[in-house]
Amino acid sequence: MPQAFDIAIAWNWEHDADFVALLDAACRARALSLLQVTPQTLTATLDRLRPGDIALRVLLDRAWDIDEAFYPLVDECHAKGVRILNDRPLALRAWDKATMHLEFIAAGLHTPHTIVLPPFNEMPNLPPPDLAPLGERFILKPAHGGGGTGVERDLTTWPQVQHIRQEIPTDKYLVQAWVTPRRTDAGPAWFRVLFALGDALPFWWNVQTHVYRSLTAAEEARFGLSPLRDIARTIARISRLDIFSTEIAQRAKDDVFVSVDYVNDPVDLRPQSKAVDGVPDIAVRAIAERIAETAKRLRP
Repeated sequence: MPQAFDIAIAWNWEHDADFVALLDAACRARALSLLQVTPQTLTATLDRLRPGDIALRVLLDRAWDIDEAFYPLVDECHAKGVRILNDRPLALRAWDKATMHLEFIAAGLHTPHTIVLPPFNEMPNLPPPDLAPLGERFILKPAHGGGGTGVERDLTTWPQVQHIRQEIPTDKYLVQAWVTPRRTDAGPAWFRVLFALGDALPFWWNVQTHVYRSLTAAEEARFGLSPLRDIARTIARISRLDIFSTEIAQRAKDDVFVSVDYVNDPVDLRPQSKAVDGVPDIAVRAIAERIAETAKRLRP
């Protein structure tokens, strides 16, 4: 009989250590087995997985996106019917903001007014589109990338757009209207929602500092913020990802909830107790426990 592991987590970022420790604790609390796959153990793991010396039930690979050496692990798990969280084809699709923009609209979600531009390499002399519907200032972001990489705010002219398109000439760009959030006595109505296997966890979000702040149940009821959870679940159906974060603002001019940053994957799971701009510890723990609960249900 092969040695069975309820969960395998592949990781290669030192700041994931705290999350892995929480996942290990969640597994031990449920009598589940956890296999950690790191760059140092990857080859040995594959040597045991391929002939069937070990068996996996759930895989969370947080390494393949920056290290192609982990691709064979995902491929082998595919072949063996392992439940893969944030499977690679789904993640690649969700990373394309241009695709997600269209999918969100088709699903009835509100987004900022957006113009999708082709890659500069394909159309370097792109005629200027009508920017008037965007307002006096707008945001430009590449279709791929996360963490604010390549995002330019407070743009006002087409020459600015043309210049920035050349920074990543192989990628599409999205030109988006600036969203002014509703003001509440608790702060601007701008939120980051974490989603993990059915659970939606909304938080206040500071656009400048990227710092999370707890959203209490009383605040959620008082300000009518329950749509945040519904939107996150709709995004889960669209993207078919198991774990992600999304950015949502409530627009000041009409109180409409607008998805301003579509799908963020992988989620930065540094705990806030270790990094000011990290995820609140309660959320990191909740995600670990949700993964463990999913693995527990898959046990024979």
